[in-house]
Amino acid sequence: MKLDILAIGAHPDDVELGCSATLAKEISRGKKVGIVDLTRGELGTRGSAKLRAIEAANAAEILGVSARDNLGLADGFFQNDRKSQLALIQLIRKYQPEIVLCNAIDDRHIDHSKGNKLASDACFLSGLRKIETQDREGKSQAAWRPKFVYHYIQWKNLEPDLVVDVGEHIHTKVSAVKAYSSQFYDKDSSDPKTPISSENFLDSITYRARDLGRLIGVEYGEGYTVERYPAVDSLFDLK
Repeated sequence: MKLDILAIGAHPDDVELGCSATLAKEISRGKKVGIVDLTRGELGTRGSAKLRAIEAANAAEILGVSARDNLGLADGFFQNDRKSQLALIQLIRKYQPEIVLCNAIDDRHIDHSKGNKLASDACFLSGLRKIETQDREGKSQAAWRPKFVYHYIQWKNLEPDLVVDVGEHIHTKVSAVKAYSSQFYDKDSSDPKTPISSENFLDSITYRARDLGRLIGVEYGEGYTVERYPAVDSLFDLK
């Protein structure tokens, strides 16, 4: 199954928090979208890996994605090494996405920047024909390099290189995030408090999107940084 967009996150919920309104928008336009979680989020303070898997499936259904995979790398300890790169290359070649969205280039959680570099490197290496990989049936995979790699913004307020108008899809994003009920604000929860379990953090999903929207003259926006300059055919292509 070929995908138009593949969104990659170090943990289940990274994609929902970082770029799910963009995904919902493109899905509504008929694009095929998939998600890859690098880890099961097993080191998370609240909940469990088993519960996160259920929450991730629920979030995927809310968004309407065509596929969701989990590489099962070690939460907190995965490395950008050959083994991890090859595992991700297999999925990139399987889905042949035109666009890859991945973790923030710099963030509070160490897995986010590691996940960003792993995804970026795997996208490049996936285009090298002399790197041989096989699918699950043992068939050789063709080389494939996504045309674009964009990095969504997470905890830190990084300055975006581009902002997507997501005004009609912010509520889908909030619903997808809330599918991770073990992780986020619940006034009745007795679980330990974390940086993302506060009411303020849950509210930040919309107020940060509203501020990015303000900067481009729309209601809500999602921001991305890029590895190379975006190219347009004409100045009139810019909004």
